[in-house]
Amino acid sequence: MQWKGESAVNPRKCRRPSLRLWGVLCLAVILLVGLHPGQAAAEPKGKVPSKFINVAHRGASGHAPENTIAAFDLAVKMKADYFEVDVQRSKDGRLVIMHDTSVDRTTDGTGEIRDLTLAQLKQLDAGSWFSPAYAGERVPTLEEVLDRYRGKGIKILIELKDPARYPGIERQVAKALAKRNLDKRDKVVVQSFDLKSIQRFHRWLPRVPIGVLLSKGDYQETGVTNAHLRSFAVYADYVNPDKDLVNADLVQRVHRHGMKILPYTIRDQSAANLLFAAGVDGFITDFPELGYPPYHP
Repeated sequence: MQWKGESAVNPRKCRRPSLRLWGVLCLAVILLVGLHPGQAAAEPKGKVPSKFINVAHRGASGHAPENTIAAFDLAVKMKADYFEVDVQRSKDGRLVIMHDTSVDRTTDGTGEIRDLTLAQLKQLDAGSWFSPAYAGERVPTLEEVLDRYRGKGIKILIELKDPARYPGIERQVAKALAKRNLDKRDKVVVQSFDLKSIQRFHRWLPRVPIGVLLSKGDYQETGVTNAHLRSFAVYADYVNPDKDLVNADLVQRVHRHGMKILPYTIRDQSAANLLFAAGVDGFITDFPELGYPPYHP
């Protein structure tokens, strides 16, 4: 049937494309996809990845006391993609959330975490040091955090903090995750500065993404070399360096080794802007509002 306004097509005038045209088309396809098989086109230099990973450092710790339920709840409210927690172990073997190895700075108590029982830790006020508005905040356990935020639309970045102090903590964290069916990709990420520890954890739960934390002190003189990156890529998915180690060259080399990069710790807009321009995949920040770049969809 011929619709009004259409001209009839004479099939005899339709010719197959010439062999030369087919050759040109094939060459174009090869040039477009053949140079980087299995890879998506690279983002333009200086462009933030389309899905920027906004990680609330110890929760929204610029606004609420770090590593408390209040800070984690606020990270959810501010729509961070992840919040980060530091895991240590009490005297009676419970996994607890705190950054420092002692309770002195962030509670009204004193002493090393490993010398205090969970009951003793639970008696401490973990909020008043930050503001009277947070008086009565308690030290949470890892299990409490995992259970509270399951299905809340936020993921958790778990740091094994000073794991040499707590022999076997890698297996203990792995068991807590597996018990809750969090031993799969895209549920949590586990990271540490201790490369031996994080590799032990990886052997227990090989499907959980791994992050390697890099301090400025350890890498300032040598920089993060390609040899470092090759060794990390054997087991890690993320390279998470001190922000002062990061530039566009490092970002590109991390990507070439098949990993993502989440620098820490971002506390002001100027630092955030430098990392957006470098093309990082995300960053770890005390202020989740900084993790929404102008390029964010």
